[in-house]
Amino acid sequence: MDFKKYQKVRRYGEKKNEGIEVGTCYVFPKIDGTNASIWLNDNGEICGGSRNRQVSLEKDNQGFYQWLVEQENIKQFLEDHPNKRLYGEWLVPHSLKAYREAAWEDFYCFDVMEGGEYLHYDDYKPLLEEYDINYIPPLGRVKDGDYESFIHLMEKNKFLLKEDYDNSGEGIVIKNYDYENYQGKQRWAKIVTNKFKEKHNKEMGAPLHENKTVERQIVEDYVTEGRVEKIYQKIKNDCDGWLSEYIPRLLQTVYYDLVIEESWNFVKEHNNPRIDYSKVKHMTIQKIKEHKPELF
Repeated sequence: MDFKKYQKVRRYGEKKNEGIEVGTCYVFPKIDGTNASIWLNDNGEICGGSRNRQVSLEKDNQGFYQWLVEQENIKQFLEDHPNKRLYGEWLVPHSLKAYREAAWEDFYCFDVMEGGEYLHYDDYKPLLEEYDINYIPPLGRVKDGDYESFIHLMEKNKFLLKEDYDNSGEGIVIKNYDYENYQGKQRWAKIVTNKFKEKHNKEMGAPLHENKTVERQIVEDYVTEGRVEKIYQKIKNDCDGWLSEYIPRLLQTVYYDLVIEESWNFVKEHNNPRIDYSKVKHMTIQKIKEHKPELF
């Protein structure tokens, strides 16, 4: 097998996961690490990947592959199940740093794929337990759910967090194993906690929404410190370090991510507004500079 990029998990309510709540959904904690995958190539050698590429000892992703080649249990699992591919999170510090010390620098499986299809949690759970491979357990199951029922579970997300951490984790991932979207594809959905949205004080003498244009409100709601930091870290990891010449890539990628990931959300929130995207782009660049002044 060759490297296969993990699917993009879009926010709950977007067109590409519309209707996912109909039926039984498994709701999983979302942890804030870096995407990783594990498989065997055609020569029977263990391979690892980041979100966008295969990694190696020479071009690793925050120590993931160096850790992987020493994991005899995972090697044995793949030798016994060579057609299976593991997807998970390599837990290294990103935006949320409140995980227990013992949780860092470890792999937590959240999907197992075979023949291009994701296995059901109830099927892969006993397999992973047999080989003592870490996995992310669901917070619960919801039948014919809605936003409120998913939020209720999200608020209970304390997976791997320190006992004295008062908030919930990064968010949740919603999986309906019987669901296919309008394109006939198996897709998941996510909800991210408000903690990962940048909060700003009101302007003096008036509520926040009365003093800001739609474009400004969109940028302040969605160009968060967490979003900018994640994209910065991804670029840094892909390029094995950071150089000032990557700044244009950072600016463009954050703006692209905003438009692709959030357009449907802010169109709904602002009731189909007229949006000047040139202003949005300009304000996005300003906001990135506010979040990462050390780069400029």
